Amino acid sequence: MGLHKELTEQQKKFAHELVTNEGRMTKYECAIAAGYAKDSARVRASELTNPKKYPLVVQYIGELRAEWQKKYEVTYEKHISELAKLREESRKKGAWSAAINAEVARGKAAGLYIEQKIIRTGKLEDLTAEELELRMKQIMHDYSPILEGVEVKEIEEKVKNYSSSSSSSSSSKSSSST
Repeated sequence: MGLHKELTEQQKKFAHELVTNEGRMTKYECAIAAGYAKDSARVRASELTNPKKYPLVVQYIGELRAEWQKKYEVTYEKHISELAKLREESRKKGAWSAAINAEVARGKAAGLYIEQKIIRTGKLEDLTAEELELRMKQIMHDYSPILEGVEVKEIEEKVKNYSSSSSSSSSSKSSSST
């Protein structure tokens, strides 16, 4: 069996099926979709993707992949443009939620939003009274710009009062149990 000089229509169909269904269909399924018999499709698919047996088919598959990647590549400009189209279509249909989501996605892609996730481990119950007080003071300091109409000193006093009352109640509990 010598090397073929031209691709058959069935080989082209196999290559097209393989590239357009990448990740959704196996080579075997693509061979069947291209018209190869079920009982030989697995072997044919393997042979057709072997560059030593069918270099023209493998080359054609590579060309198709490059073409598809270029056609469907995600660039910043294409992404923003597509989101804008989706937003406008949603607006025209009165689908405000979809329009807002598309606009937020555009903003995220443009870097206008910063998502921050903080994962904390541990429990408040595991902290000592001093650690808890320090943590509460740190939180008050960090969030003081958003505390409306409440003085930080006023909150600090409440924290001190709470800390002293909870530590005295826990010490009275421990002394009453002995």
